[in-house]
Amino acid sequence: MELSQRTEQFGSDDQSWLGSEHGTQATETIVLDTSLFTPATHYPEGFFKSGIPLGQVTASGKYGPYSAGASDGRETLIGFLFSAVQAPAVNTLDPAAALFTHGKVREARLPVAVDAAGKADVAGSIRFI
Repeated sequence: MELSQRTEQFGSDDQSWLGSEHGTQATETIVLDTSLFTPATHYPEGFFKSGIPLGQVTASGKYGPYSAGASDGRETLIGFLFSAVQAPAVNTLDPAAALFTHGKVREARLPVAVDAAGKADVAGSIRFI
């Protein structure tokens, strides 16, 4: 019986988009809907990049990439993917993740830009610097 600890490493997690430590101790556990993400944009290296803006799908309660043009609930920015998450080999498997909903965000360092409507959605809980 093998009892040694197994660790898996993928890429390097660039959290330079975080503007401060504030809010990092209060992330929420969520489930990502992998089928809503674009591989070349959101996980080109096999993992979802931290800092991806997220919205919640109304029907399922899962999270996908924020899009002002969406009509499934993701048109409202809720927060950001706190840390990198390995993308499953099949887009029907949905991994758990951490959601950053309060604190400072370095806008220029986000892996995906946020528009003015998204910024308005999180005004009062996220401060863009």
